[in-house]
Amino acid sequence: MTHEVKVFGRNMDVSDKIHDYISGKAEKLDRYLKEIEETRVELSHAKNARSASDRQVAQITVRGRRLLLRAEERSDDILSAFDAALDKMQRQIERYKGKRQYGRGERGDGRSAADIAPNIDLSDDEEDAEMVIARRKRFSIYPMVEEEALEQMKLLGHDNFFIFYNGETNAVNVLYRRRDGSYGLIEPEIA
Repeated sequence: MTHEVKVFGRNMDVSDKIHDYISGKAEKLDRYLKEIEETRVELSHAKNARSASDRQVAQITVRGRRLLLRAEERSDDILSAFDAALDKMQRQIERYKGKRQYGRGERGDGRSAADIAPNIDLSDDEEDAEMVIARRKRFSIYPMVEEEALEQMKLLGHDNFFIFYNGETNAVNVLYRRRDGSYGLIEPEIA
């Protein structure tokens, strides 16, 4: 069963030849992981890239039930950027499958990430200049436990934070990396 593949171009036109090449290769991703429902490939031309070899950008996002993986690569040629991103995606899928097969990231002592993370002070004494929202993103979230959220955070390459819906507490939580390399969990409460 093939999944849905969407190919988009930003600041560039996607020719039929490129579209067919990318669709043909991206459709084969579900051979590696049956849970894939949709693959989104975004091709773009970065006009203001520092180097000419970084101007063509290919980003692949794979979605499925309780699954979200993303890979991005840059090159001087759009097809080579896509091929590099596809290789990176295949490695992420293999890593994802391996982590799911060999335990769910259990800590071993039965404590949650919230129990072991020390309390933090989120107050900021500095006065901020006028804040401007430069970009808005919308994405679907699926219920997951803390260990799955940590796994997704690592697989997506998010270094600072990851927002997820905690299926155990039925609330939106934020998992973040602390300066010392450990992780913290923000569990908002309505006052």
